[in-house]
Amino acid sequence: MDIQLRDDERMDYLLAEQLRIIQSPSVFSFSLDAVLLAKFTYVPSKKGKIVDLCTGNGAIPLFLSARTKAPIIGVELQERLADMAKRSVAYNELQEQIHILEGDVKTIPEQLGIEKYDVVTCNPPYFPANEASDQNIKEHHAIARHEIHLSLDEAVHSASRLLKQGGKAAFVHRPGRLLDIVTSMRAHRLEPKRIRFVYPKVGKEANTLLIEGIKDGKPDLKILPPLYVYGEAGEYTEEVRMMLYGKE
Repeated sequence: MDIQLRDDERMDYLLAEQLRIIQSPSVFSFSLDAVLLAKFTYVPSKKGKIVDLCTGNGAIPLFLSARTKAPIIGVELQERLADMAKRSVAYNELQEQIHILEGDVKTIPEQLGIEKYDVVTCNPPYFPANEASDQNIKEHHAIARHEIHLSLDEAVHSASRLLKQGGKAAFVHRPGRLLDIVTSMRAHRLEPKRIRFVYPKVGKEANTLLIEGIKDGKPDLKILPPLYVYGEAGEYTEEVRMMLYGKE
């Protein structure tokens, strides 16, 4: 399909999924966090309905489409990013499975329906809005990275409202916010069930947190084995290489 690229947009490969995605260095490009979350989260193989909050340029719905035939809705506040996501979905001819919706995560449950979904994923903004790092960042990046329009608690609350009882919500965040996210999840009926810490390499502190909870689940938290991104020589570990490139 012929898709029009704009400004500095480019068409990148998602090699493991054999898909393409529109990216822009000045507007938005997905990070490894999106790959990690998409591989970490539970997805139904066929039945069930999935929502991805803070979908950006649609990377997580595209990744998930390779793992499931279930319908996926991606929700993105920023018009430009939502448009990039829609064009990527169209290019890959996945319009029957993936629907990108421009909307506010805080109010999206009223629009999509309360307690109607089986899985919710979310890669929320990581940084408080008052941090000095807000300065000199382009608007699209600032909104995606900082809690300007959406706090962590608001994201967790919306995820819970969308989920059916027994549904699963998965988030990627920073380890420093572990207690915040666990506190928020429990306050909104999401019982943490699986946690995995991601480390740049052996001997370094974790820099990424993956966490999944079940709505109204019973307490039984599992800490999964650590995931290391790079080996001693600076190459991707076998597990991460498989995530990015698939079978070699």
